[in-house]
This record gives sequence, C-alpha cells and structure tokens, in this order.
Amino acid sequence: MEEITIKTIAEKAGVSISTVSRVMNNTGSISDKTKQRVMQVIKEYNYMPNTSARNLKSGSSKNIALFVRSIENPFFQKMIHVIEEKIALRGYQLIIQNVTGIEDELEIAIREAKDRNLCGAIIMGGTFNHSKIEFERLGIPCVLVTIAANSEVDLGMYSSVTIDDEKEAFKATEYLIKLGHKRIGFINNKPLDIITPNSLRYNGYVKALQEYNIPLDEDLVASEYSTLSGYNYGFNMMKQLIMRNKDMTAVFAFADVVAVGAAKAIFSMGLSVPNDISVVGFDGIDVAEFYNPSIDTIYQPADQMALSSIETLFDMIQGGESKHLVYDAVLLKRGSCRAI
Repeated sequence: MEEITIKTIAEKAGVSISTVSRVMNNTGSISDKTKQRVMQVIKEYNYMPNTSARNLKSGSSKNIALFVRSIENPFFQKMIHVIEEKIALRGYQLIIQNVTGIEDELEIAIREAKDRNLCGAIIMGGTFNHSKIEFERLGIPCVLVTIAANSEVDLGMYSSVTIDDEKEAFKATEYLIKLGHKRIGFINNKPLDIITPNSLRYNGYVKALQEYNIPLDEDLVASEYSTLSGYNYGFNMMKQLIMRNKDMTAVFAFADVVAVGAAKAIFSMGLSVPNDISVVGFDGIDVAEFYNPSIDTIYQPADQMALSSIETLFDMIQGGESKHLVYDAVLLKRGSCRAI
C-alpha cells in the first residue's frame, strides 16, 4: 500500500506542501475554499501525521517555530514562503508567529519553546540587543535572520544570516552623492538608540555623508514611531521632508515599501521622480520594480538567506556548530535616480 504523506495530500489537493502544512497548523492566510479542499483530501485518505507519536517515543519534537517581526513586510514574506516549503519537505511542522513592535521576539521564543516543545527556532527581524541569558533560557537551536545578538553573546550560542546593513546603506548614499546630490533625505522609523537593521542603515547614511564632507542636516532625517503601513509611513514622512527642505534633491528610504510611499508623496505634491527628487529604497521587493518609475534599491538575496537559515538550523539540530553568514547585497539601478 502506498504510504500517504503530506506530499501525497498536496498533490491530490492540487496545492503546495506549505499550504497543506498551514491548513493542518491553522497558520497563515488561506481561503476557505482551499482549506475545505485540503481537509476533504485529508479525510478521504485518512491522513494523520505521526509526528506526535514519534515525539512521544523519542522524547523530542519535530516542531519548528518562525517568529517574524512585522510579518506583513513583503521582504519577509519572500523568505517565509521558502522556509515553509523546505521545512515541510523535511517532514517538520512549522509554526509561524507574528511579533509586534512592542514585543520582544526572543522572549516570545523562550515561552513558545516550552509551550510547544520546539526543537528549533528562526527569528526574523527585530533588534541586535539580545543577551546571553536569553539564549541560555531558550535552550534550543536558534537562527537569527537579518539581525544578530549583542557583542557579548558567544557566537556559538546561536546562528545568524544577515547582510552588512551599514555597508550597504553607505553604498546607496554614496550612489546618490556620486550622481551629484548633496541635499539627501533619509527616512527611518525606529529610535536610533536601539540597534536594528534600520538604525544601522542610518549609520551608513551618516558615514557616507562624512566620507564626502557633506554636513549632516537633521532636518533631512524623518523618523518617528508609527503604526501605519510602510507605504503610508513613507508617504507621510516624505511630505514632511519636502515641506522642511525645498532644496532636497534625493531621498534614501530604509525599505522599499517606504520608498514607494515616498515616491507617491512626491507626485502628490506636483513634483516628479527622478526629475525633481531621486529615490532609493532597500530590500529589492517586487512591488518596487513594478512601480512607475521602478525604484532603485539595495537588493537583498531573500531566497538564499532563507535557504541558509534552514540549512544552518538543521545543522544545529543535528549537533553541528553554529554559523554566521553575511551576504552581499546588490545596488539595482532601475530609473528612479538621475544625475544633477
């Protein structure tokens, strides 16, 4: 008799393995029609994942959790899709949990590790401030994606997959400077006293200005707490920048969704991109490419970073050593910047 696996169910239902996994774990956004089709196939084949039974026998679980800071971020969505697919193919159960701006992602992981008997965790986004004590309390293999722990934490206690945010932001700002821009705005959304990918991008912006002897003008920096989406936030911050700086010729936004919102604000105020103001984003998401004009951006290799996070986590689960991978990003020139 043919063994019925999650792959079998996915093929019979005409969906991906990750979709079957989300239906079974009641996670993610799936239409009712798709849920019904998957559940009908599961019932028809009397499919029952035997993960729980194996866990009881072995004393270990096959539950992995993915904790995501701002799950609606399109860049994170690209990585989540890859992680879902690959973990399901390995026969593990993936639990996805959103982390809000007021929550601590590692503290949530510590709690869930006990409640859900996790064998591993991936934390995507957040701060660089996590301590040695927190990792000791977590007690399971953990991979940080786009972030790292503070410098006092032994690198053997966790793995990480990142880019050099400061270096890449320097590259984006330098690109604008070499095009002749000196009045360059920066849109951020985090307090600068907490180390995050965004604060490191701000540091790169400042260092590029210093390198080329351009004074830092605080009026050219827009940053505040907000619950708005990235698009709305970029729109509002850009309007403020333009009102304060009539001579601004370029803006660097910490994320593509913010850059798209900023471009919309420029047009709404009777100006154009790039003729009046050049725009650079960060991440390399699809929507920035299909916007008109396409947004110049620092492209992060989302698929490769996601695959590395999975491989590194399973290496740790199987007793291997931790790894700390730093990927290079690429400056994509698409048409939203011009020389002056």
